[in-house]
Parts: sequence; C-alpha cells; structure tokens
Amino acid sequence: MIKKICIYLALALWPALCFGQIAPRKIKENFWYKNSVIYNLEVSVFKDSDGDGRGDFNGLIQKLDYLKMLGIDAIWLAPFQPSPGKDDGYDVADFYGVDSKLGTAGDFAEFMHQADKRGIRVIMDLVINHTSDQHPWFVDARSSANAKYRDWYIWSKERPKDWDKGMVFPGVQDRVWTLDAKTGQYYYHRFYNFQPDLNYANPQVVQESQRIIGYWLNQGISGFRLDAVPFIIEIPKSGSDKPKLDFTFLTDIRQFVASRKADAAILGEANVEPKENEQYFGKNGEGIQMMFNFYANQHLFYALATGDLKPFSDALAQTTGIPDASQWAHFLRNHDEIDLGRLTEQQRQKIYKEMGPNSNMQLYKRGIRRRLAPMLKNDIRRLQLAYSLLFSLPGTPVIRYGEEIGMGDDLSLRERLSVRTPMQWNGDRNAGFTDADAPFRPVIVKGEYGTDSVNVDQEFRQPGSLFNRIRALIAMRRSCPEIGLGEYKVLDVGSPNVLAIRYDYQRQTLVMLHNFNDHPASADLQIDGAKVLYDLTEHPQDQKTINGQVKIAMEGYGSKWYRVNQSLP
Repeated sequence: MIKKICIYLALALWPALCFGQIAPRKIKENFWYKNSVIYNLEVSVFKDSDGDGRGDFNGLIQKLDYLKMLGIDAIWLAPFQPSPGKDDGYDVADFYGVDSKLGTAGDFAEFMHQADKRGIRVIMDLVINHTSDQHPWFVDARSSANAKYRDWYIWSKERPKDWDKGMVFPGVQDRVWTLDAKTGQYYYHRFYNFQPDLNYANPQVVQESQRIIGYWLNQGISGFRLDAVPFIIEIPKSGSDKPKLDFTFLTDIRQFVASRKADAAILGEANVEPKENEQYFGKNGEGIQMMFNFYANQHLFYALATGDLKPFSDALAQTTGIPDASQWAHFLRNHDEIDLGRLTEQQRQKIYKEMGPNSNMQLYKRGIRRRLAPMLKNDIRRLQLAYSLLFSLPGTPVIRYGEEIGMGDDLSLRERLSVRTPMQWNGDRNAGFTDADAPFRPVIVKGEYGTDSVNVDQEFRQPGSLFNRIRALIAMRRSCPEIGLGEYKVLDVGSPNVLAIRYDYQRQTLVMLHNFNDHPASADLQIDGAKVLYDLTEHPQDQKTINGQVKIAMEGYGSKWYRVNQSLP
C-alpha cells in the first residue's frame, strides 16, 4: 500500500519535478460574471399577464425570448418578496416568499426554469440591511423591551447626539433615529423610518441572513446584488456620520455563498473611494466578487456633460489593479438617482446645468432622477457613444430595462419612481404592458418619449434604431473577452476629447476610441508590433500602421473598436 501511495504522489508531482513549477491556473476564466451582460428589471413594471395592471412573473416569462434576442445572459431582479410597497419593494416583510401581486412560488419556479432553458442566469436583490416595520420580527421587537426579536434591531434609550446625521435620502429624511411610542426607545434606520436596520452585531441575525441566502440559492439563483453594503457592516452605535465598519462580514458571507453554490456571485452596492476598494474585494479577492464602479460612473457623467475627460481617465486609472477574482460592474442608468455626491460642487453644478437644470430633476441634494435619453437630449449620436463606451469599459456592463429603446422619465412621480415606469412594448393602449384599464403606475404616453414614439416594436423594425445599435454592441462585447479578462490602460492619443483604452489578454490586444466632442477629432495611436487594426464595428474600416503608428479620424461623438493584427479573438 505504501509503495502504491508513493507512486501516485510521484505521478502527481511529476510536472513540477520536471519543469520546476505546476502549470499556472487560469483563474479569471472560471467566473461567469467576467464576460456577462446583466439586465436589471422590476417584475411589476415589465409585463402584465393577467390584466390586473401590474407586471408579474408569468409576464416576464413571456418576454424571456426578447431578452435572449437582445443578447443579455443574466437578469438582475429588483425585490419581488412580500412588501407593503412603501419603498417599491425594498421594505421587505418576508425574506422567504414571493409577493402575491407578482405571482406564486410556482410562477417563480417556472420563471427560473424557463430562464435556465435559455441560458440566462438570475441574480436578485438581497436587501438585508433592514426590514419593513411590518415584518413580524419588528412587530415583535417593538412589542416590549424584552421581546424575542428585540435585539435583532438597534435601539437607544436616549436620543443619540447624531440622530439627524448620515441620512441616505437627505432632503426627504430628517433623521436616522426615530422614537418608538410603545416602548419609549429610539430605533435606528439609515433609510426611511419604516425600514428599521437589522443588528448584525447579533449572531442570530447573521445566521438568519445565511439562511435567507441559502434558501434562494436552492431556488436556482446565481448571485445577489447586495444592497447598501456599507450599512450592513456598520458597527452599531459607532456613529451615524462616520461609523466603524466590520469587513469580516463580507469575507464570511462570500465563504458561505461559495459553500452552498461555488459559482454564485455577490455584486455589492458600495459607493466608496478607490482607497477603500481593497477592503470590499479583499486583498486577494476573498471579499465580494463584484462592485458597481460608482466612483468612475460619477466622473463619466461629468465627461458626458462637459467633454472634460481628465477626471474620468484618472478615475479609471484609480480603480484598476483589483484581484483576479474581482470585477467592476459599469452602468449608465440604474434604479436609483444618478449619484454625483463624490464630485466637487462645481463639477456637480456643471452636470446639473447640462442634464438636469430644473430642481424637480434633481434629488437628495446630490443627484439626478432622469433616464439617460432625456439627460442626453435624445441625441442618438450621444446615446450611441455612451453605450459604445459602456460595453467597452473594463468590467461587466449592466443595462436598465427600457434604456435599450431610449425610454424617458415621468417627473410627476415621487423621488426615484420617475425612472420606474412600465416598459413600453408597442404603440397600443398602455404600451402593450397591460390589458387593464389603468396600470398600477402610469405609462408615459405623451411627448417625445411617449409610447407612440418610443417602443420595442417600432425600434425593432428600424435598422438604425438605438435598440438595434445596442443589440449589435452586446454581440460585439461578447466577442471581445479581452474586456472582461484583460489588463487595461488609458492611452494618450494627443486629443483632449478622445478617450482611448487598450486591453491586453493572452497576446491579444484591443483598442477602443471614443470622441466626447461633437466636432471631428483625430487620435494618434502607437501600438508596438501592430501592423493592421481590424475594425470590429458594423461598417469596418481597417487601418494599416507604419511601424505601429496610425492616425485615426474620429467623427463627432464617434467611436471605434479595433483588434490588433487579427480580426477574430
């Protein structure tokens, strides 16, 4: 037996003994999220199947082939669990259920099956930093100071000195500590007062959060968009303005998720400075796998509004160098306001002037509550530039439902609901969203972004439409694994208006160029060893170089994707 064991060990170690090392592992290729395109939607506003005026899972099933045609391979679902609906589902009242207004558990299971048949993964919002005040846990917690679930929430006998600091929604919220009349103590809530924060210093709460995660992984979920990450890891009562954070929670939750489903991913919502990134990703990638790059996004909007690329280029440089297992998620629009809080006041005012000049277009003293098309004045050239840039940025692109057809916003709706109107499928009554006399939330029917002008059916039939351009961009992005897997750097091409990004991966090189000005520009490229730049766009114009040098003519708001020395990856 000992002799056999020695033989097996010798065989296992033979490559290392012969060549001095074991073959390197290709870590990046093992993660599905590295080269995915994620589509964010809310079930309630996507498609109604039963005529009650609200979208549901059966309606979403009907539109899975549309999403497959668009080219996405992952759906991010906004909260769909039972909720009073005071915060559009983010006030969860039961972490283990499906809101009856959206369907049954069986409908959800069928949706997961149908998505899987089409090769589409599903990730879901994981809103575990707080609950609804109607959740049974909080109902019990406020029943008495000795209640079973009392310590699942954060309480104070006296009103803390920082009771009015650190609100998530300034201008709408006025406090983060609210008096509970029944027990005479104050409870903590980073968000609205009907969303009390859970106490993650309590091991029982941590254990329950793991049960929630395990439950949904068992339903086939491929990952989670972890809501409000910095607030989950706050150490209770360490200060509302600048609290202390416990990052071990992120390592623990990553390990728990991996123990239940090895390839499940966590996409974190953490609007942090670049110097903090390592704490969230982990030094060696042991933290959460993905984060939205809010820092670069804010500077991107400054570049789109002003044409000044320097802050955005710097932001891209500052957010490089993350672990191999980690990935940025980039977006142009999401379910919230465009957050500009990390810009200077001068930068923010320049964006307001260009993209949201009226006070009702702005929100929370830091952002804009509009969709992308209105912000870019529905200029198809600027929209195409923006989406070409999105799909060429280092990371995973995330698209918001309706953005692919250039939907508008309804500023008559409160706060962030302005960008959460029903999907516009066709020019029929209620945009083909519902057969009901009136949808639960109004469809945009009038004006430049009304259903007669903006709908899927119409844009699908127009070869040059935004929809078809985005379809082509998604296909192009999926043919360029270098973007999701390679190393990147911003190039100096001699023009202040042209952003150039180079990707290198396994001896393959991509170069992406974008002109942020409405006037033509030229870009001077120097790519050592380059002989031909193969144009990857729909109307290719390949470029030959002289000793690796070439001058590229760029149209106003133009974009170019080139692969160096070969036309295919």
